[in-house]
Amino acid sequence: MLSHEPTLSVGILEGYEELRGQLEGSFVLNGSRRVEGPFTCAIGNNNLHIVFASGETVTDLPDVRFSPVAQESSFLLEDVTIGVKFHWERKEQQRFRGGLRVVLRPGKGLTAINVVSLEEYLASVISSEMSASAPAELLRAHAITSRSWLVAMLERARLVHAPLEAFSPITPETTEVIRWYSREDHDIYDVCADDHCQRYQGISKGISSAAAEAIASTRGVFLVHENTVCDARYYKACGGLTDNFPNSWEETDIPYLRSIADSPVTHPPIRSEGEAERWVLSSPDAYCNTKDPAILRQILLSFDQETTDFYRWHVSYTREELEALLQKKAGLDVGTLMDLVPLQRGPSGRLVRLRIVGTQRTLTVGKDLEIRRWLSPSHLYSSAFIVRVERREDGMALKFTLHGAGWGHGVGLCQIGAAVMAVRGFAAEEIVRHYFRGAELRKLY
Repeated sequence: MLSHEPTLSVGILEGYEELRGQLEGSFVLNGSRRVEGPFTCAIGNNNLHIVFASGETVTDLPDVRFSPVAQESSFLLEDVTIGVKFHWERKEQQRFRGGLRVVLRPGKGLTAINVVSLEEYLASVISSEMSASAPAELLRAHAITSRSWLVAMLERARLVHAPLEAFSPITPETTEVIRWYSREDHDIYDVCADDHCQRYQGISKGISSAAAEAIASTRGVFLVHENTVCDARYYKACGGLTDNFPNSWEETDIPYLRSIADSPVTHPPIRSEGEAERWVLSSPDAYCNTKDPAILRQILLSFDQETTDFYRWHVSYTREELEALLQKKAGLDVGTLMDLVPLQRGPSGRLVRLRIVGTQRTLTVGKDLEIRRWLSPSHLYSSAFIVRVERREDGMALKFTLHGAGWGHGVGLCQIGAAVMAVRGFAAEEIVRHYFRGAELRKLY
């Protein structure tokens, strides 16, 4: 098991034709010369070319590495895309500590990678995922969770590859598409900076003293199960019940990632369509069932606060809108869309398999994220939804309304639920043990 703090390579942006930034403080370029100030990195003759504001030009580089001379040195990158393919996608100027590597990938443009220590990385993750005013015990719980997930992911990436069946293409003969998305599928860096892995924005928003304290007070502390660091998943809001790991990813039962009621009272798991309907159309007591603006301001960043209906939500589409979405997102021409039929749900009510019925084609899709991708211009908040269809007298579908619960995949720690627990006086250790049943806390370095 891990015994020392690792160094990470974090993918900040990729697919760019040109990269603009600024070096604050002295950096060493490719181990030879000292450089600083604004720079532009572009592609030419299948190599990298760097132009500095001073007029200095460095050409024909196969790879660029900027190494900081001092610990306080930082670099800035322009037009970094965050929230890729989610409803809050936007571009920002971001600043980072540590080293910068720029790689030219044939046919894929430029990739920028931040080389940084794990604990420095975590300080940014906590500040990027949570407001600086979040409760201290929430920040500590999130630090333990994020640290554990990251190291578990790195270890898993060394041992296995993303399963091929998760990415099998859709053909005219395909009747079922079951996909999930591994987080260890990055090939030239350890982890990306976006929500696909963990939201990481360097020191762009500053590292709050509360986040720094949360990292320092939990340094080297991990969730461990049977002598292995826990794959500690998390998301925004479970909707009252968390779910089992295999319902979003591969068919592996993980004891500490099983469904629980996110509540001081017991809620039984969802086992039928009738129970799913009653659950989604009600508002049961749960830690994440809050609309308290004071709490939400503490735990959600500004653009996350644009989403307020995360516990129970609904979205409506005309039949034509859904047909166009299926064509755009999955390349499916189903003809006239007749129905969306739930086939399998997890205990939180999240759909694992959904049948799409059309006049020209009927196809089953899963798991959680693929369902959410197909039925939204970005992503549905979750796959815990029931379907209401308005029809003409002859049965033709006119409008589909999805009534849903929760925000995210629902496996592991519920961030908003954990925040409410912290506000109510629960300690970080109690919070992580609530969500990761059977795991223990252990300091590994």
